[in-house]
Amino acid sequence: MATAISGGSRIRTNTPAENAYNALQASSNNIALRQLRLSTGKRINSAADDVAGYITSRALTARNGSLKAALNSTGDGMNVTSMAQDAYDTINGLLTQIKDAAATASSGALGTDEKVALARASYRLAEQIQFVVNSTIFGGKELLKGSFSGDWVIGYDFGNNILTVGVDLTTGNVSNFNITDASQFNVNATTASVVDFAGVTGLSLNSLNTVSTSDLGMFSATNISTTLTSLATALNNVNKVASYLGGIQVRLTSQEELLKSQITNYNAAISRIEDTDVAQEQLALIKAQFLQQASLISLIQANQTPQTFLQLFK
Repeated sequence: MATAISGGSRIRTNTPAENAYNALQASSNNIALRQLRLSTGKRINSAADDVAGYITSRALTARNGSLKAALNSTGDGMNVTSMAQDAYDTINGLLTQIKDAAATASSGALGTDEKVALARASYRLAEQIQFVVNSTIFGGKELLKGSFSGDWVIGYDFGNNILTVGVDLTTGNVSNFNITDASQFNVNATTASVVDFAGVTGLSLNSLNTVSTSDLGMFSATNISTTLTSLATALNNVNKVASYLGGIQVRLTSQEELLKSQITNYNAAISRIEDTDVAQEQLALIKAQFLQQASLISLIQANQTPQTFLQLFK
C-alpha cells in the first residue's frame, strides 16, 4: 500500500513522483490483465491467476474429455446393436414367410407341383437371409455369423476406471440361442445333414432347394410337422437375440442421455471457474483506466514540485 510522503523540500528524492509512478504502473498492469481476460474470454489464463481454480478446471476438463470419448463409443455401440437388430427383424420377416409357405404346403389340398413351387420360393427367401447375414458388417466385422463380440467404453467411475458394456453374438453365448456348437445362419452349406440354422439342430434351409416332385423332403407329409416345429423354434431364437439386443440398446440409450447431461454439467462447472465475467471485467477495466489517468496527472504534478524549490536559487 502506498504511503503519502511529501519528502519536504528535498529535490534529489522525489517520493511523491515515485508513489504516482508506482500507482500508474499498477493501474497499467491491471488494465493489461482486464484486457487479456476480455480478449481470451478466460479468467484463468495461467496457474498464477488462480492456483486452486487452475487445478480444478484442468481436472474437470480432463474428465470431460474422457466423457466425450465415452459418448462417441456409446454411439458406436448403439450403431452396432441397431444394425444387428434391424437385420434380425428382416430375417424374422423372411423366416415367417418361409414358415407360412411350409404351413400352406401342409395342406392336403395342394398337389406336388404346388408344394415344389412353394419350396423353391422359400429357398429364394432363404438365399435372401444369407445375403442379409453376409452384408451385415460393422467396422469390417460380420455381426450375424456367430463369431462377433465387442466391448465399448461407456463411462468412468470415480477413480477414472473404465466402465464397459459388451455385445456378444457368438454361438457360445447361452443368452442367444442356448447352443454351444452350431452355426447361427448358414443357408448355402454343401453338407445339409450337419448344418444347423438359427440354433435348431438338423434344420437346413438349403434342403428347400432339393425338394422335387419325386422327393418333397422337408415338405413331405412325414417331415412337414418337424419342419414347422423347427421353423417355429428358429423364429423364437431369432426373436430372443433381437430382444437381447433391444435390452442392450435401451441401456446404451440411457447411458447416452446420462453422458450428455454430465458433459453439460462439467462444461458449466468449467465455465464458472475459468471463463471471464465480461460485465465485471469491463467495470474493472473502466476503473483501472480512470486510475491510470489520475496517476498520470499526479505524476506530472509531482515532477513539477522540484521546479518550485529551484526558485530559491534565484
